[in-house]
Amino acid sequence: MSGRRRKRMCPSNDERDRILQAREMGGPPFHLPWRSFAEFFDERVHGAHRADKPFLTYYDESHGATEPVRRVYSYARFGELVERAATVMRERLGLRRGDRVATVLFNHDQTVLVYFAAWTLGVAVVPINIEESTEKKRYILEHSEASVVFCWQDSLDEIRSLLGELPRLREVVAVNDEGFSTPDAGTRRHGDAAGNLDDEALIVYTSGTTGPPKGVVLTARNLLVDADGIADWHGFGPDDRLMCVLPIHHVNGTVVTLVTPFYFGGGAVLNRKFKSAVFWRRIHDEGVTCVSVVPTLLEFLLDSDEDLKPYRLDRFRGVICGAGPLLKETAARFEDRFRFPIRHGYGLSETTCYSCFLPNDLPADQHRRWLTDYDFPSIGLPIRHNEMAILDSHGREVQEFVHGEICIRGRTVCTGYFKRPDANEAAFQWGWFRSGDEGFYVRDEKGRPFLFISGRIKELIIRGGVNISPLEIDDVLKGHPGVQFAMAVPFENRYYGEEIAAYVVPREGMDPPTEAALLEFCRSRLPFSKRPKVILFGQDVPYTTTGKPKRLELKTRLAGTLAAYRETQFKDSG
Repeated sequence: MSGRRRKRMCPSNDERDRILQAREMGGPPFHLPWRSFAEFFDERVHGAHRADKPFLTYYDESHGATEPVRRVYSYARFGELVERAATVMRERLGLRRGDRVATVLFNHDQTVLVYFAAWTLGVAVVPINIEESTEKKRYILEHSEASVVFCWQDSLDEIRSLLGELPRLREVVAVNDEGFSTPDAGTRRHGDAAGNLDDEALIVYTSGTTGPPKGVVLTARNLLVDADGIADWHGFGPDDRLMCVLPIHHVNGTVVTLVTPFYFGGGAVLNRKFKSAVFWRRIHDEGVTCVSVVPTLLEFLLDSDEDLKPYRLDRFRGVICGAGPLLKETAARFEDRFRFPIRHGYGLSETTCYSCFLPNDLPADQHRRWLTDYDFPSIGLPIRHNEMAILDSHGREVQEFVHGEICIRGRTVCTGYFKRPDANEAAFQWGWFRSGDEGFYVRDEKGRPFLFISGRIKELIIRGGVNISPLEIDDVLKGHPGVQFAMAVPFENRYYGEEIAAYVVPREGMDPPTEAALLEFCRSRLPFSKRPKVILFGQDVPYTTTGKPKRLELKTRLAGTLAAYRETQFKDSG
């Protein structure tokens, strides 16, 4: 094993300046009271009146028992276990500040211990979805220059088979329900100082629609600042308990429902997987006050249509929802059915997690207005620490209702893409981070610009030179009672450049709609230019593990079938 350590590729001065500009913002300064994550962690676990308070409650239904596994960790016990894991990382694995460890794990209490232990050492975590292909795992391990990987015991052989291709990888550590063990090699090397808040904490590789994934670099300061902004916006405090049902290999699960509860001194309820059959009962059993979800899960809960009368849900104050397109129809159905508000928001890995939310103090009619009265539900207003704007292709702010690109700047913006100067050059411009999402804004009676997202810029359908958002078409099709899932995709067309098709998954337990019936359904709800001309049926719902639709992947998958329609001239028949 070589002791040599290569430094990461240094950004150019121009690249560094663009990123720094996007991380600055106006308004009052904000200072975190800790010098490092370790200092923050120590204050939280040893804080007054907190030692015996439960922080982490873990549920696991995967063992086949009648009752799920349930483990509870007080702040003091959690602190002891994190410190023990950090000692093993430092003394047996030789990890020190500035190193990177990868995790090929899933939602598990041991995963949380690995994350926090690494952060207290100033070591960055590179989370990898355990369900990714071996080739993608190899790419991320190589590109991130991870020196140690923690993997679930079932993946041990797969990861070890890559060792010959990854000279930077020193150790593969198997994790199971009991924890993790390492070779008893004695003390290798003590780490140096615990670092500071600008140390790398997470490198999250985003799913690339084209080309390899990009590693988003987030610092300890990013994590704590966004946790502060989320807690401040929603008024979370020590009596709140947040439930995690989203994967913690992604920023939403990690930041919203692990780091944020730890930040405000509350509790976190971690589920190995989302299960609609136990969702409401778990909120009842654990006194949960808020859950972070994606729109896909709202659909699953609506499909299960559980009777909530047996449960006491008086502490529950609604769901935080983002990380994917929320349809107006879904939002209205969920709130009408379950009578809990959707705290709709928006953010990206590149902005740590959430950047904006609908205000929670809106009167009921105003809340519903911003969710349903426009083409898309509003994503609200920026949280503190962020500024947001809709800019044109030259970096100029657009007028109200005019579509442009959603851009963000402020303290939650990442430090850039790891070893990707090309991506940094494209994403950081004009003193902003360019999201790649199209949106617009509408001012309320107070003059506040409420933001909307209308789709990914790269996903827009350009028909006859006119930009069309596929989300609007998705929304209409999903309003049909026989449709469980629908996604509009473009296909090449001789006459318009791109025409519109739709992929539909029929709802189970009902007679499936015909293509003619769906085309007729769209006729009275969409202008001819926006109507699907072809309907293709399928059974699988193409979502990522974080609930985002794989529109571009679906477009590629259906291209061969839709090629037959390239020469077809579709005419409006009224």
